[in-house]
Amino acid sequence: MANKPHLNIVFIGHVDHGKSTTVGRILLNTGNIRKEEVEKYREEAEAKGKATFEFAWVMDRLKEERERGVTIDIAHKRFDTNKYYFTIIDAPGHRDFVKNMITGTSQADGAVLVCSAAEGVQEQTKEHIFLARTLGVPQIIVAVNKMDREENKYSEARFKEIRNEVGSLLLGVGFKAEAVQDDTDSSRCFKDNKTGKFFKFSQILFVPISAYKDDNIDKKSPNMPWWKGPTLVEALDMFQVPPKLTDRPFRLPVQGVMNITGTGTVAVGRVETGSVKVGDKVIFMPSGKVGEVKSMEMHHEAIPVAEPGDNIGINVRGISKEDVKRGDVIGSVSSPPTVAKSFIAQIMILNHPSVITAGYKPVLHCHTAQVACEFTELLERVDSRTGKVEETNPKTLKTGDAAKVKMTPSKPLVIEKMKDFPPLGRFAIRDMGQTVAAGVVIEVEKKE
Repeated sequence: MANKPHLNIVFIGHVDHGKSTTVGRILLNTGNIRKEEVEKYREEAEAKGKATFEFAWVMDRLKEERERGVTIDIAHKRFDTNKYYFTIIDAPGHRDFVKNMITGTSQADGAVLVCSAAEGVQEQTKEHIFLARTLGVPQIIVAVNKMDREENKYSEARFKEIRNEVGSLLLGVGFKAEAVQDDTDSSRCFKDNKTGKFFKFSQILFVPISAYKDDNIDKKSPNMPWWKGPTLVEALDMFQVPPKLTDRPFRLPVQGVMNITGTGTVAVGRVETGSVKVGDKVIFMPSGKVGEVKSMEMHHEAIPVAEPGDNIGINVRGISKEDVKRGDVIGSVSSPPTVAKSFIAQIMILNHPSVITAGYKPVLHCHTAQVACEFTELLERVDSRTGKVEETNPKTLKTGDAAKVKMTPSKPLVIEKMKDFPPLGRFAIRDMGQTVAAGVVIEVEKKE
């Protein structure tokens, strides 16, 4: 099990397009939940007048368990295919999705965008496409769901209609595609609604499914004999494992600190970039405390070296429990993590009840840190589809706007440029119990 490559995926898409049902169905078909559990939910759902909700409840139950603080395996539901073991980063839901995707222990290696063939492209479909682009999700499966519905009746024409619309949006926000002659390869090709030309994606796949009726999930559906492409699970196995960022300096955002009898202070976290070995000198930022790595362990076993993706406990000689806290970043002494005086970011406003102006001070969630940050300057509003500047120094920003802003942290914060250290350069902005915006860091002004 452990020797299979591991991938983190996130399910995105408009509310009620079937994200939870798709996740529940995959978990059932790959043997990660029992049939009896789903039957039990089916009875409960029907009794409450919520027929067809049984699969969605699988994930909702996990969500409740997660809120009660159950282990990471449940919060991050895992399932195995022939090729990979996958972690679903979080139970679907727009507000949670952003927070967990950006500030969860892991970044998304790929996304499944669920779009209903019944309702077609909606507001959140567009928003999540832009978000996936902003956050640098490299590969996407577009699951065209609800193909069983009366108005679609497994129609190839309807599938192509949705595929072309979503394909045009993905192309519009900057996902790479090459011009081709036709759409023979229906799983990767689409017709651009704007130009009427055909294009082919290399890292995006389209699959027609019915999660509820179990069409094209892990076996070919007899209801869609016209479909020659992969099933949803086969498409997941076509994802690529992203390269580990071993060529960058060492960075480990601290998730927690423990005092272990006989060992001393142990900082826990996931290595995001570079590597670290026993005997290395490391620095804790923002405090600037330096120490030597005495020992490291992963899954309760001592290890000599840790690389990107490893969740480790690290004991550093000369560091006490008072010197380190969640949100700190451990790095190499030769290239210490950057503490920002201010930074410039590209953001997308997802959900704000009124407008954002300079002086607004919500909480920024980046890697394991949570720090209040002020919008010091609104530099420019940009077209979310093309990236072209629409207005310089706008007075306000509202839901749906994409913008470039200058932000100032209220207390020392380690944050890096997205292009240098992707996991430490993405963030979510939260206020009033919801995710207001998401973004990436373009430039950092170092704190002296």
